[in-house]
Amino acid sequence: MNTIVLGAGIIGISTAWHLAERGHQVTVIERQSGAALETSFANAGQISVSFCEPWANAQAPLKALKWMLSKEAPLLFRPQNPFGEGWRQYAWGLQFLANCNDAAFERNVQQLVALGAYSHSALKEVIAATGIEFQRLENGIAHYYSDQASFDTAAQASALMRKYGVDRKVVSREELLRIEPSLKSYGSRIVGGTYTATDESGDACAFTQALAEQCAQRGVQFLYGHQVERIKVSGGKVQSVSARPLPMSAQASASAAASVSATAVLRADQVVVACGSYTPALLRTVGVNLPIYPGKGYSATFDILRPEDAPQVSTIDDAKKIAITRLGNKIRVAGTIEVGGYDLTLDSPLARARCHMLARRVEEVWPGMCDTRTEEQGGNPHFWTGLRPATPTNIPYIGQTKVGGLWVNAGHGTLGWTHGAGSGKALAEAMVGRTPEMAFAMYRG
Repeated sequence: MNTIVLGAGIIGISTAWHLAERGHQVTVIERQSGAALETSFANAGQISVSFCEPWANAQAPLKALKWMLSKEAPLLFRPQNPFGEGWRQYAWGLQFLANCNDAAFERNVQQLVALGAYSHSALKEVIAATGIEFQRLENGIAHYYSDQASFDTAAQASALMRKYGVDRKVVSREELLRIEPSLKSYGSRIVGGTYTATDESGDACAFTQALAEQCAQRGVQFLYGHQVERIKVSGGKVQSVSARPLPMSAQASASAAASVSATAVLRADQVVVACGSYTPALLRTVGVNLPIYPGKGYSATFDILRPEDAPQVSTIDDAKKIAITRLGNKIRVAGTIEVGGYDLTLDSPLARARCHMLARRVEEVWPGMCDTRTEEQGGNPHFWTGLRPATPTNIPYIGQTKVGGLWVNAGHGTLGWTHGAGSGKALAEAMVGRTPEMAFAMYRG
């Protein structure tokens, strides 16, 4: 079976790996010069089966309205011009609001936990098979609260997770500080937390790039630096993919056919669209409409100055809704969602405010642990932004579209790293005619 995977992030590469393992001849097309250079590049690093709550909940509408006045809001809606493509934000927003109730929230949590558990198992299988190293820490994830009212809701959230098989425990401040002693300097402001020992963390970019190399060793072909121009469909079935080389791709496509110098037309028995936030626009060209909209997220990566003071457990700061993860000799802090189109700028006043909030919060909780100075102050921070492909439910679309031979694996929002390995395995299983062994509803267009 000749299969083309569009996209080389964690989702696309995981899909390619599992397809190759099941005997497919796989070609991956990616517009960047390598794997994991967009949304998978600098995320929070958490593999968080326990922390998969959808953005849509009963409290979200009121909070979102309040947060629209703050540049540092955890979830910020930036209304777009409703004319042209801007109307898609409003259509997505209406579906989001329809899920802002307790029944939908629990239903969506159940799906996300099911996929998360399946994916975590799949990730462990890939690691065992490949020996990939990616700054992995199997120390769980701790969620700390500095507000009593917020902490009072932790028991309910933890009970919901336990209902679906995730052992997320409510812990006292003293227990939390024993789990992660580096929080002691901030301990007087912590009122309690939760802890899930089975969660873990690691560098998604390093993992994805290493897995791409393993894919190449197993015969997967890569066409880097190529922009997909067309998915050709005839008689209700996919026929081929056309992709043109981008200017920077002259040396990046060495693993592809050397004769490709103009638009390449690749025949395909099956095509998988795993292009993150750019998936819906591509699918619309063949009559498939999915409500996936970009959520702009930010991260900051800092050099550790005092390793003895750095956390060994990946953490979630409830007040700021951010995640903090140690990746070797660096600290990664990531969070905030900005729903406002396909903007990737980092130099706007809004973007700078959100990046500096990440740096300021790390310094507040772990003073002097890492170098959080801005470039103007003589520091060397690495600020980054990426588009998280979000659905109104936060449940991704994994399955077959109404077009024969055309599959989709997209819409993972903030959980691409958590759900990546399992999403790739589940889709590969479906593509060879098997039903994935998980309590997650696959997409059937």
